[in-house]
Amino acid sequence: MSQSPSGTGYHRTSAPAHTALTLAQGHIVSCERCRRLREYCQRIATTKKAAHRDEVYWGRPVPGFGDPLARVLILGLAPAAHGANRTGRVFTGDGGGGSGDFLMRALHENGFANSPTSQRPNDGLRLTDAFIAATVRCAPPDNKPTTAEVIACRVHLDAEWDALPTIRVVVTLGRIAFDACFARLARRGIAVRPRPSFGHGAEYRVPGGPIVIAAYHPSRQNTNTGRLTAPMMREVFALARRVSAES
Repeated sequence: MSQSPSGTGYHRTSAPAHTALTLAQGHIVSCERCRRLREYCQRIATTKKAAHRDEVYWGRPVPGFGDPLARVLILGLAPAAHGANRTGRVFTGDGGGGSGDFLMRALHENGFANSPTSQRPNDGLRLTDAFIAATVRCAPPDNKPTTAEVIACRVHLDAEWDALPTIRVVVTLGRIAFDACFARLARRGIAVRPRPSFGHGAEYRVPGGPIVIAAYHPSRQNTNTGRLTAPMMREVFALARRVSAES
């Protein structure tokens, strides 16, 4: 079983995809493009959160995680300061009932994950037919990357996506990820005009490209207020499962 730079296992491998993905993720982990983000992540990794004061924080840019032969790509926003910035794995370690557990429960219910929780990089979590990546690979202050930082990180999204040869469906978690997805398609010569509007559960069939499904981000702000409920998230991935089987 191959390993990502953050020490997480992949469910399946293929030699060409594995090589390209390993190279892409090595560049992600060593990236120093955005001074503000790197300084913030390193500061958080040094000061830590009281609950994690005895842990060694990852503190570096975070690569994606999942099945290299996935048909479904899940695109989020950025690592959480004391979640993925601590654990080194996307949507991992942000507390019981946090965005990682909320997302993983929906994936587990639809057969994409072998566990409904995501708390530690060594917890045995495996994804099947799904791969999770972030639009921005460093934790941003207040969870708000700048436009320049989103643009600077495009190279990593492109490289990781290019290394996933079987992607057929992209689930975008939040408007920033939604916009990043269509910007990525435009860079690959698939420009959609006019740009589709973001709306939770909306499905867009892009000629020459993947099927794009929009969803609210499973942030506590959305889940605690009821803007995004567990059934809503579950249905998004039920849809992803159905349409990935069609393509």
